[in-house]
Amino acid sequence: MEFHIENLPSTRIAYVRQVGPYGPANSQAMETLKSWARSKNLFTKSTILFGIPQDNPETTLPAHCRYDACIVISKDFPLDGSTPDLNEAELPGGQYLICKVKHTAEAVGQAWTNIFSHLQTSGYTMDNKPILERYTGDLLHLDYCEICVPVKSQ
Repeated sequence: MEFHIENLPSTRIAYVRQVGPYGPANSQAMETLKSWARSKNLFTKSTILFGIPQDNPETTLPAHCRYDACIVISKDFPLDGSTPDLNEAELPGGQYLICKVKHTAEAVGQAWTNIFSHLQTSGYTMDNKPILERYTGDLLHLDYCEICVPVKSQ
């Protein structure tokens, strides 16, 4: 499994939030977001999507876990409020440990094991920002994603 450090810029995002146990409902939130993005001609080869699990299911009751399905939008893209489930936010930038994985439960589970062992020997520690799942360009069509773990130097 390959890892690299990347400095992600702060970006404006539009997102759909799903509250409840992580799982199939997360995919539904992402499909809702993609449908909206297609209707606004935002879903192209250069589209950047993020999945952001906001809560740790080991410390948060499943019914209260929040998952945000996000798309990067330009600073001047108008959100007209016509879609009530759509919100906007600024995704904080910074250093992230990036790991590309096949988007399957098994591969993602294995990646988490490898990420935390890699962090112990890398000279970095986790920063206090959300962990991101990033989907870009061809990765979207090949069923891959990048797990982006916020880090800071020790």
